[in-house]
Amino acid sequence: MDQFTLNLIVVGITFAIYIGIAIWARAGSTAEFYAAGQGVHPVLNGMATGADWMSAASFISMAGIIALAPAGGYEQSAYLMGWTGGYVLLALLLAPYLRKFGKFTVPEFIGDRFYSGGARLLAVICLIVISVTYVIGQMRGVGVTFGRFLEISTDMGLYIGAAIVFVYAVLGGMKGITYTQVAQYVVLIIAYTIPAIFISLQLTGSFLPQFGLTGTHVASGTEFLVKLDQVVTELGFRAYTSETANMLNMILFTMSLMIGTAGLPHVIIRFFTVPKVADARSSAGWALVFIALLYTVAPAVGSMARLNLTTTMWPNAATGNALDGPAITREAIDSNPELSWIRTWEKTGLLTMTDLNGDGQIQYFNEPAATAAANKALAAANAALAAAPADADRTALEAAVADATAKRDAALATDTLGGQTLAERGWVGNEVTKLDNDMMVLANPEIAALPGWVIALVAAGALAAALSTAAGLLLAISSAISHDLIKGSINPNISEKGELLAARIAMTFAIAIATWLGLNPPGFAAQVVALAFGLAAATIFPVLMMGIFSKRVNKQGAIAGMLVGLIFTSVYIFAYKGWFFVPGTNMLPDTPDQYFFGISPLSIGTVGAILNFASAYIVSSVTAPPPHHVQELVESIRVPRGAGTAVAH
Repeated sequence: MDQFTLNLIVVGITFAIYIGIAIWARAGSTAEFYAAGQGVHPVLNGMATGADWMSAASFISMAGIIALAPAGGYEQSAYLMGWTGGYVLLALLLAPYLRKFGKFTVPEFIGDRFYSGGARLLAVICLIVISVTYVIGQMRGVGVTFGRFLEISTDMGLYIGAAIVFVYAVLGGMKGITYTQVAQYVVLIIAYTIPAIFISLQLTGSFLPQFGLTGTHVASGTEFLVKLDQVVTELGFRAYTSETANMLNMILFTMSLMIGTAGLPHVIIRFFTVPKVADARSSAGWALVFIALLYTVAPAVGSMARLNLTTTMWPNAATGNALDGPAITREAIDSNPELSWIRTWEKTGLLTMTDLNGDGQIQYFNEPAATAAANKALAAANAALAAAPADADRTALEAAVADATAKRDAALATDTLGGQTLAERGWVGNEVTKLDNDMMVLANPEIAALPGWVIALVAAGALAAALSTAAGLLLAISSAISHDLIKGSINPNISEKGELLAARIAMTFAIAIATWLGLNPPGFAAQVVALAFGLAAATIFPVLMMGIFSKRVNKQGAIAGMLVGLIFTSVYIFAYKGWFFVPGTNMLPDTPDQYFFGISPLSIGTVGAILNFASAYIVSSVTAPPPHHVQELVESIRVPRGAGTAVAH
């Protein structure tokens, strides 16, 4: 059976299960649509939360960014620390208290706690901005996965994924999504773990990838990470295990991911689905267990993917020095069945290899800075010449190309790699001209030549991860619009049937917008998701914390804090990523040397959160305190009824 057919069968079976569950668990009331009737067992809710949480960013992109990050794997471990640490904050500081409050949505809590329809409306705006930003990454992951394994374009894959989400999310609401996510968790964790075990056995002889990461590389007999460092540094890349050059940015980024996790609306609403307050805390604990099953494997997956890729491009690197032998040839790529994965991924547009110097080989290395800049300038000069009208005076453009070529040749004659200049080697630049982070996990089983059923399983797992989170986000958006905006502000007397219809219509529009934005994302999946975390960290998390733990913060303070956090963080992000993520509208170059104090757009959420807290407390201190009944509400959320006062012994 060919790989394409196998992919169709495995993915088709899993989709049939998801849609079947959605039909079986179709929501018949607003309580079921928003909170699954508050009857989900904490273990099942923990599993569903794990699926809701482990999105395309976790499954597809996280190991890819760890594998390919120019700064090395250590710096990118912030994703692991931030995303898992956030669940500890969520379990301890938010989940049980919000469940005790007993409402359906985060904006509803904010509106009641801060006795303000304006605060609730602002929370709706924040939630929609966060969720739409987050869902862009999921839709990109869906498109990448469908595009590769159904052998269609990424855009067409995105359309198919949107249609699947529409069927089970619009039908089932939270009830259908919850039980679908339980099935999706089972699929994604199996799909992630099995290839990792196979590859760990191949490279290190260890059954557990977590131990293989610190084990011995079988082919060379050296420690695995030592071998990986040796291979990548030989090719001009930074050592894989090297420390970060900007510790402040890494700390802020980790904090942004942590508090952003605890403030994500689509995660928080999962804790409204359990019967009791104690179940909310238990659910968070189980979710952390289920998440750890994947997150402890991810560093090994990223590291082993990087080594497998590099030794594929430089066959001699597996047992010796990469540059002591030839690079992979274009002829081998086009004819060797074991390298068919390269040809397949080239069709998706996520991988591009170009024989720039015409020697028949594909040299994969890190271009030194001078050569990289010279090649970029030469490409721009050639593009300008090609775009010139045929009847135009091309003298100046041709002179610019000649000048850029001379400067590039000078850089090649100066820059060295492995003791020789690039000119002596006959190289003109890195010939792997595009290598997308989002393809690494999906391509990993193919690079390692694993069986076809494993490749098909990875496809099903990646789709499960992306679709489960997309559904949760879309539900958060639709509930904010139907329950908090329409019922809470526009039409408080709307019937339950009308509200349910409004929720489904809102979700339909949300799917359409998410699909459109997913066609032109502002980055790869993990980057886009990290932006959403920054927005959540700067807006939702502070107001929830102050709402639960401070009786003094009033509605004026909450509104001021959310506005400051939202405006500051979104403007900083848009300045570098483009206004509303529209390509080409950024005001500043998205490069580290242009960041204020070295703080990237991915890390700015922590600063936004600090400004949110400060603004809320300053404004609250100069305005009237909350009404007495609101202060009693805060007290009742934190202290169990009937507990009594502390007694000295």
